[in-house]
Amino acid sequence: MKRLFVFISIMFFVQKIDAQEQVNKIIDSLYKEDQFYIGVTNNLFGNKPADLSQSGFSSGFHLGFIKDMPINKNRNVAIGIGMGYSVNSFNENLLISKDNLGAVSYTILDDDKTYTKNKFSRHLLELPLEFRWRTSTPSEYNFWRIYTGFKFSYMFAHTTKYIGDLGSFKYTDIEDFNKFQYALTLSAGYNTWNIYMYYALNSIFSNNVNVDGQSLNMNAIKIGLMFYIL
Repeated sequence: MKRLFVFISIMFFVQKIDAQEQVNKIIDSLYKEDQFYIGVTNNLFGNKPADLSQSGFSSGFHLGFIKDMPINKNRNVAIGIGMGYSVNSFNENLLISKDNLGAVSYTILDDDKTYTKNKFSRHLLELPLEFRWRTSTPSEYNFWRIYTGFKFSYMFAHTTKYIGDLGSFKYTDIEDFNKFQYALTLSAGYNTWNIYMYYALNSIFSNNVNVDGQSLNMNAIKIGLMFYIL
């Protein structure tokens, strides 16, 4: 919730600056749009085992830059390519633990009353590629947009954390996380508010991870809001 409050505060501050810039903006026939973005999502699991569940708000925070490259005379159709950063947490009942020899095990916790925190977080460097359509003009700053594309991500850091009846432990060296992620993305909306959807095409974990005899082939699904500026 803290990330959500920070995001909303930043969004209104940036919107105020952007509105002032639009007032002072000289009409530019070679304009570009939406080259900076900031967003917040609720993170979900796809293809999860039947007994695995999530609790609370699993937050994602996203920001970055996309170079807008119009490909038609009206400049309302464009290709975008950029770079960004994303941090994503997943609150769930999948316990990731180690034994005395350092072997990693995965267990689904049946009773959520036995722990107060159980989650993992991933920090990603992202390369978005988008096909962009919008109703903008050189003098129109409020417009409809649909941006769809592909996002390639590299996980450069992660954390798993548990606090409960089994004690308190935290790991930053679980090798079973897939370092690379590939996803389809969609942003659509009008003016400030845009719905954002992300659907990963590969699993969060590597193929050798099993829980209760099932392959843990879960992928990440993110749904939230995206805000664009400049």
